[in-house]
Amino acid sequence: MSARAIMVAAPRSGGGKTTVTLALLAAFRRRGIRVGAAKTGPDYIDPAFHAALTGRPGLNLDSWCMPPALLEATLEAARQDVDLVVVESAMGLFDGLVAPDGSRGAPSDIASRFGIPVLLVLDVSGQGQTVGAVAHGFASWQPDVQVAGVVLNRVASPRHARLTEGAIQAAGLPVCGTLLRQPGTPLPERHLGLVQAREHQGLTDWLEDLADKAERELNLDAILATAQPLPENLLPDTGFSGSHPATALPPGALPPPGQRIALADDAAFSFLYGHLALFWQQAGAELVPFSPLADEAPDPSCDVCWLPGGYPELHAGQLAAAEQFRHGLATFAQTRPVHGECGGFMVLGEALEDAQGTRHRMTGLLGHVTSFARRKLNLGYREAMVLAPSVLGPAGTTLRGHEFHYATVLDAGADAPLAQLRAGDGTDLGACGGRRGSVSGSFFHVLACGPSGPPPHSAMPETGAATNAQNR
Repeated sequence: MSARAIMVAAPRSGGGKTTVTLALLAAFRRRGIRVGAAKTGPDYIDPAFHAALTGRPGLNLDSWCMPPALLEATLEAARQDVDLVVVESAMGLFDGLVAPDGSRGAPSDIASRFGIPVLLVLDVSGQGQTVGAVAHGFASWQPDVQVAGVVLNRVASPRHARLTEGAIQAAGLPVCGTLLRQPGTPLPERHLGLVQAREHQGLTDWLEDLADKAERELNLDAILATAQPLPENLLPDTGFSGSHPATALPPGALPPPGQRIALADDAAFSFLYGHLALFWQQAGAELVPFSPLADEAPDPSCDVCWLPGGYPELHAGQLAAAEQFRHGLATFAQTRPVHGECGGFMVLGEALEDAQGTRHRMTGLLGHVTSFARRKLNLGYREAMVLAPSVLGPAGTTLRGHEFHYATVLDAGADAPLAQLRAGDGTDLGACGGRRGSVSGSFFHVLACGPSGPPPHSAMPETGAATNAQNR
C-alpha cells in the first residue's frame, strides 16, 4: 500500500510549521506509525530535526532547483518503507519566484504536483474572526491545492479558541487542533535559523514534550485521515530504482564528485543536502566522514574532499589550531580535488574574522579573507555556470541552488573565479568563488544540475588528480 502524505504549511515563516511538524512526527511515531519527512525549498536545519526524529535522511523538495524527475526520485526515497510522509513547507504556502506555476520554488508547487493535502497552521495571536477570512482565502486561492484542515496556533484563552474555531468552521474548514500559547523553552535560534539538531541539549526530552502536547491539543486521528496516498508510479522510466544500490542517477542529480569522498562532518560542517548524499551513495560512491574540529585530516585513500557549509565562524579559533587538519588537507590538495561550499569555502581561505572581529588563520588553500563581524545577508535562489572543469562538471555546466549567509568578503584574493552567477529572477550577479589548482569553492550551495547541465548518467565520473575540484 502506498505511503500517505500531508503538508504542514502556513501563511509565512515563523508561524509554527516546524513545531507542528515535529509534534506530528513525534506523536505518530509514538503510536507505532512509520514516519518519514521532507522540507520544501532549500534548508538544512529543519531536515536535520526531521532526521533525528525519523531515523531517515532529511530530504528537500524544490520545484525551481530540481527538475521533475529529481523531485519524483526524492519523494520516492522519502516514502520508502514508511506509512506517512510529513512534508514541511518553507515560507508561505504560495511564496516563490515570479515564474510559471509548478516551477516557482513554492510549496504549493509540490502540493499540487503530487496531490498532497495541506494542513494549514495559522498563528492567531492578535486576531479573532478574521482568521476565517484568511483560511478561506488560502483554501480558494489555487483550486488544485487542497487545504484539508487548519491548526490554530498561539491561542490565548478558551474564549479566543471559541472565536477562532467558529470562524474557521464558518469558512467551511475543519479545525484539527488548537495549540495554546504557553510559557516554555522554544527551539533556540541563531543567525541562519534554529540551532542544529546535533547541538540541541535535551532534544529527546523536548520532542517527548512535543508529542505530549500533540496528543492533548491536536486531533491526530483527523489529521491522519486527511493524508492522501502518494501516486503509485512516481518514477519515470530512467533506469533509476530509488532504492537499489549502485543504481543510475535520477535525471538532474549532481553526479558524485568521486568514488570515495572524504566528507567534513561535525558541528562546523554539517550542511550537506540529504538527497546529494543519498543519490551519491546509491550511484556507488562511498562517503568517508572526518571531523576538522577533532583535528582530523581527510582519509588519504579518498579521491576527493568535500567541505560542506555550516558554522565555522563559531569554531574559528578551534579550526585555526587544528594543525593536523590543516596540514592533512594541504597534502591532500596537492594531488586530489578539494571543494568547499559556503562555510567550507570560508575555511579554504587565508583567514576568517569572527563576530567579535578577531581574525583567525584558515587553511590558505585559496586567497580570500571573509568576515562575520561585518554582516550582510545574502539570500536567494542562484544559477551558476561553471567556468572551468571541476568536480561539479565540465566548463559550461549549469547548476541550481542558493545562497544563504551573512559573511562578507574582505579580500577577494587573486584566484580565478569558479562560476558565473545569476539570481533566480535572471539578474546577473557576476563571477563568484575561487579556484586554484585542484582547490575550489564559493558561497553557492548546489542542489541540482540546471537545465543545460551535464546529461544524466549511471557511471561514476572520472576522479583523482586529473579532475580539478573548482566549485564548492
